Amino acid sequence: MAETRKASRFIVPVAVAGVAAATIGLVPALAASGDPDLPEITAQQLIEKIAASDTQTLSGTFKISTDLGLPSLGGLTSGLTSGLGGSGGGSASADPSEKLTQLISGSHTLRVAADGPDRQRLTLIDGSDEYSLIHNGDDVWGYDSKSNEAFHEKGAGSAADGAEKGEELPGTPRQLADEVLKAAGDTTSITVDGTAKVAGRDAYQLVIKPKQSGSMVQSVKIAVDAANGTPLKFTLSSVEGGKPVVDAGFTKVDFGKPAASEFTFTAPKGAKVTEGAAEKAGKDAEDLPEGFEEGFPGFGKDFGKEFGKGFGRSGEGMNVIGEGWTTIAKLDTGAPAPKTDEAPKEIQGFLDSFGDKVTGKFGSGTVYKTKLVNALLTDDGRVYVGAVTQDALVDAANAGK
Repeated sequence: MAETRKASRFIVPVAVAGVAAATIGLVPALAASGDPDLPEITAQQLIEKIAASDTQTLSGTFKISTDLGLPSLGGLTSGLTSGLGGSGGGSASADPSEKLTQLISGSHTLRVAADGPDRQRLTLIDGSDEYSLIHNGDDVWGYDSKSNEAFHEKGAGSAADGAEKGEELPGTPRQLADEVLKAAGDTTSITVDGTAKVAGRDAYQLVIKPKQSGSMVQSVKIAVDAANGTPLKFTLSSVEGGKPVVDAGFTKVDFGKPAASEFTFTAPKGAKVTEGAAEKAGKDAEDLPEGFEEGFPGFGKDFGKEFGKGFGRSGEGMNVIGEGWTTIAKLDTGAPAPKTDEAPKEIQGFLDSFGDKVTGKFGSGTVYKTKLVNALLTDDGRVYVGAVTQDALVDAANAGK
């Protein structure tokens, strides 16, 4: 048990890398092949076009490439498993909360289908193997063809209910655009920058940039279908340059109604089926420190939930510093930061490879960095995290906010 507790203290800095990708959202992207000649449109008109879009049905294929600038994960997964004193038991390989973490890095091909708010399907293709996530009314199924395992949850509620709260299943093309535009204000520049051809369709390019200095975000570019206002491509670029943090988009898209069979699922004979507990979400919320239930500023609910689980309720809760693109969340864990030399060797090597030691008026600590989200863990147990530069985190800690 002592080893389990020791290893679990290192989950939080590792989670900074994983959660960042998950909370970006899965938005379809693009295959450009020329710049169509379209009528001029202002940014305001294009935003209104997105808002007025009522695309209820679509199907297609999209590719997503993610580059958080992380070192190779190598044996990290097995190291975490062994360090936590288990062999990976207790979790189904078809559980979407685990399976979709594959999208954290590399390039992937997915198929998507949607028929209104209550029926969606997302399939992750890996060679001859596939993982499918199917939502049909009150049922959510995950199925992994490689392991022949299925995950089922009933009573999860309809997507229509979720939509009222601003929640959607991953894979809906409009989700991220809505979130980005919702956050836009005096801190944001929004322009239209030309046109593009996306999966054979004419599109306008909406470019969103922070006006504030200190943000890790260089720009967000959204290709919007010129005919129906549906976002088709999403590219998120970091101030660190190089490949985009996320480049995701349709290579094929059809706005017709998918066949009903796309959303029906029966577990194959011999498949291991794991039933998810509907009450699990409530239990998870009970384990979160104050301030995390409503989400993390600028990144949606998943960031706050997943990051907050690493701290339990021993700290003082979360405080929000700043606004817009340079928002920083601060919390006090109530305990000294873990020392990496106490971690299992697989975790230690990973943390050391993307953590920088820093000092200042606040004392000393370590900044864990990605191309999007950075986190400063001070040696006395305070945490500063946001999509901001290392200097911005150190400045916030020095100010003692």
